[in-house]
Amino acid sequence: TAFLRNTIAECQACGLEIGSYPTPSPHPPKPKCEADTCFLGVHCTDTTDGYQCGPCPEGFTGDGIICTDIDECQYKPCFPGVQCVNMVPGFRCEGCPPGYIGQIIQGMGINFAKNNKQACLDIDECQRIANGRCVPNSQCINTMGSYHCGACKPGFTGDQVRGCRAERSCRNRVLNPCSIHADCSELRQGDITCVCGIGWAGDGFLCGKDVDIDGYPDEKLPCSADSCKKDNCMFVPNSGQEDADRDGVGDACDDDADGDGIPNDQDNCVLTPNVNQKNSDQDIFGDVCDNCRMVLNNDQRDTDGDGKGDACDEDIDGDGIKNVLDNCQKIANWEQKDRDNDGVGDACDSCPDISNPNQSDSDNDLVGDSCDTNQDSDGDGHQDSTDNCPTVINSAQLDTDKDGLGDECDDDDDDDGIPDHIPPGPDNCRLIPNPGQEDENSDGIGDICESDYDQDTVIDQIDVCPENAEVTLTDFRAYQTVVLDPEGDAQIDPNWVVLNQGMEIVQTMNSDPGLAVGYTAFNGVDFEGTFHVNTVTDDDYAGFIFGYQDSSSFYVVMWKQTEQTYWQATPFRAVAEPGIQLKAVKSKTGPGEHLRNSLWHTGDTNDQVRLLWKDPRNVGWKDKVSYRWFLQHRPQVGYIRTRFYEGSELVADSGVTIDTTMRGGRLGVFCFSQENIIWSNLKYRCNGSFFSSICFLA
Repeated sequence: TAFLRNTIAECQACGLEIGSYPTPSPHPPKPKCEADTCFLGVHCTDTTDGYQCGPCPEGFTGDGIICTDIDECQYKPCFPGVQCVNMVPGFRCEGCPPGYIGQIIQGMGINFAKNNKQACLDIDECQRIANGRCVPNSQCINTMGSYHCGACKPGFTGDQVRGCRAERSCRNRVLNPCSIHADCSELRQGDITCVCGIGWAGDGFLCGKDVDIDGYPDEKLPCSADSCKKDNCMFVPNSGQEDADRDGVGDACDDDADGDGIPNDQDNCVLTPNVNQKNSDQDIFGDVCDNCRMVLNNDQRDTDGDGKGDACDEDIDGDGIKNVLDNCQKIANWEQKDRDNDGVGDACDSCPDISNPNQSDSDNDLVGDSCDTNQDSDGDGHQDSTDNCPTVINSAQLDTDKDGLGDECDDDDDDDGIPDHIPPGPDNCRLIPNPGQEDENSDGIGDICESDYDQDTVIDQIDVCPENAEVTLTDFRAYQTVVLDPEGDAQIDPNWVVLNQGMEIVQTMNSDPGLAVGYTAFNGVDFEGTFHVNTVTDDDYAGFIFGYQDSSSFYVVMWKQTEQTYWQATPFRAVAEPGIQLKAVKSKTGPGEHLRNSLWHTGDTNDQVRLLWKDPRNVGWKDKVSYRWFLQHRPQVGYIRTRFYEGSELVADSGVTIDTTMRGGRLGVFCFSQENIIWSNLKYRCNGSFFSSICFLA
């Protein structure tokens, strides 16, 4: 183009007209440098022969007159995976890829592209981010441009789902983090739990002396759990640590619990300050603590917990239906269903399909006399007509899928199509439907029930019955009172007080024999508690029961302080020896004088009570001393064992007793003519396996 321009310029200089033909000059003029002779930016030099253009600019190639852009990207100046952008002139490398760090570079020319390669350095995410966001104590493995989380570090166990915890083992003292005064147990998930031993309290990693065995140490421990706090009643068990006046002294050992200056034994409101002691209805409760101020109600029962006692509450159960119209006054049933039209709603009817308006239940088994057949083929306490496994022992009557067939005799408890035990099972979540059987960590437990096997929202580690969604925590707040000498007038009936959310029971009266029985029935069970007589008055019986099926059928463990002949010789002379006794009650007469005297008597009584074991030491309980008991009952095989500790010392062990009189039932406590008994820090656990008993004992 420059050449043509020069030619045109020379022609114009000659003054040629179009169509004219000049005479060729013997010496045509040489081309000269003009503004656009060379490529933009290229220097032009006039020479004797015309002109000379310099080299093309950096990033171009050509003769100086014509220069074309060089594509530096073909020389791969950028880091692998980074986009190279060719420009006119030059190039640019974009930012480093994820997982790398480096500069964005740009330049021009082949030499620059060859000699200035983009450098991207790998980011070590394991160092830069807290362990690469892998769970603590696990391996973070760095790779070029990335990383991945690996197994737990040596000395730790777990995975990326459950976390990595310090490797622990109950069998290796070096790997056992528990206190030397704690029991170590290995859990299903591979973790362990530490529980302070008998006579000690704390979080399991730290344990301090616990004289009254109520779960709180005598002195504060340097740990954060509630069980590390100093016991506010060191010598009286009070597992709820109740302290009405907040003076640091628990109600159980505070002579003036409400701090109003009036001693408890004279105060008509022991837990509520009331200096004036006003008492409008003249019952045993002053107005400020009386839930029926104008109606005498010494029991202070408040079924619906609304603060208004049943005696003056127009709607006792709080279901919105007034008592005069409610067919279940003490059980909420707003639907008021009554299948047998006997005026008693199904929710509280002891015979919902047979009319029995009087609701008589002479054997206290919660089945009305009108429909009580007492036909029980498997001996589990449920009559055949209502037993969801009539030929298989299952006192708990658990029916997870609600198909009318109890789990003990149902091959598919959750009805998900995967049999519980037989091929193609076993079901890795027996109680929760999971037909896909997903198990990411291959531990044999399905993902859906990994840490909460029965999905009752209480994790297995603290669930007292991890395979029963209907039972989660020990709770005796709801209980049935059973009077074992209803006709006798020698003593009054027991007075039961439930504390600590149902985990402590106190009986205050010198009374006739009686029971407080929880409503939860068990197959195999472990039952433990702290027994304490908080008085120096009297020397009679106290204990606990298990396998309760009715008021004529239960096991009782009872402890007498001294030898004594019962003061009523009718129907026979009953003699109580001191010491702990294990008895099977199977009474043909039921509650009354025969059963009363038979319970008092140490030994067998025909058609009433059998003595299964007695402590050969004949040692009675001591006043104001705490004892811890442990019971194991496996009704499927008749296995029974009970042990008693004073502090951390074993003082009595029944050994293994085999008896199948009662094949499971309910739990409770027992008293006979002894006042001020405390059953504290109560705990029960479902345990249906005989072999687990052996492991527990070992």
